[in-house]
Order: sequence, then structure tokens, then C-alpha cells
Amino acid sequence: MTATQRRGRKIMMTPGELDEFLTEQRTCRVATVSADGFPHVSALWFAWDGSALWLYSVVRSKRWTDLRRDPRIAVVVDTGEDYEQLRGVELSGTAEFVGEVPRVGDLRAELDVPETLFARKNFGLDEMPHDGRHAWIRLAPAKVVSWDFRKLGSVTG
Repeated sequence: MTATQRRGRKIMMTPGELDEFLTEQRTCRVATVSADGFPHVSALWFAWDGSALWLYSVVRSKRWTDLRRDPRIAVVVDTGEDYEQLRGVELSGTAEFVGEVPRVGDLRAELDVPETLFARKNFGLDEMPHDGRHAWIRLAPAKVVSWDFRKLGSVTG
């Protein structure tokens, strides 16, 4: 992660908090740039390996098409209902496509960790099921911004 957060230092997550949060959460929102220049946002499950976010995307999706044309990507993972409980992370950078497209399960050492993490987290399995419709996108973020409003204490109105 090359860029550091300048604003909101009081509420930003420590590296340990960030790892724990991204390991626990399941769903993210992925923003891409459409052909017409407008943003496109979609929800997706993910896995975090401690340094990169792994997205298992349908290869015939608008998200996939957008990223093939323009690999710039921003992802938000957040949680919390009440203001005092809001927590989240925005990761941005360049998408990298890893493995065969679509993924059919050929042995790929670079996919062992993300596939194990993803399968356990989302399916309760030790091995990743492959349907021939999805493939992997890796985001090693160039910029990370985080917030944890629980650090502000109780807000009274």
C-alpha cells in the first residue's frame, strides 16, 4: 500500500484492524469506469490475503468488461447501521487478471491462497468450486482509506 491516509487519522484503522476487518467482511462494492465514462458499481464477495483483495467475477459481467477496457478500480467494504458503528475501507488501484479466463481449476500456485481463503469464507469448503463462468481479479491497492467511527466515542445530539 503506497499512499497513506491524510485526513481522519483519529478514526483510521491500524494495519492490524484493517487486516481483521477485511478478513471478517464478506461483501464489497466494486466501482469501475464504464465505456461512456460514468462509474458502474456492483456488489461482490471477496477474499483478503493480507496485501491484496481478490475478486471472483463473472467474466460476462459489465464489471469484467469495464476492467478489461480500463483497469482502474475502487472497492469499498463497510459495515454499521448507526453513525457510531460505521466502519469501512476504500481500496483503489489497478485490477490485475490472474489465472485462466474463465477459471476451470487448472493448478495455479498463485491462486492457492486466495482460492482457499475464498472457499472457506464464502462456501465453508476447503477447495474452490469452479463453474467455468468466473475468473480472478487481484487488487493490490495503491491507496487505502479507512474509518472506524467507534473510535470517536458516543455521539450525543
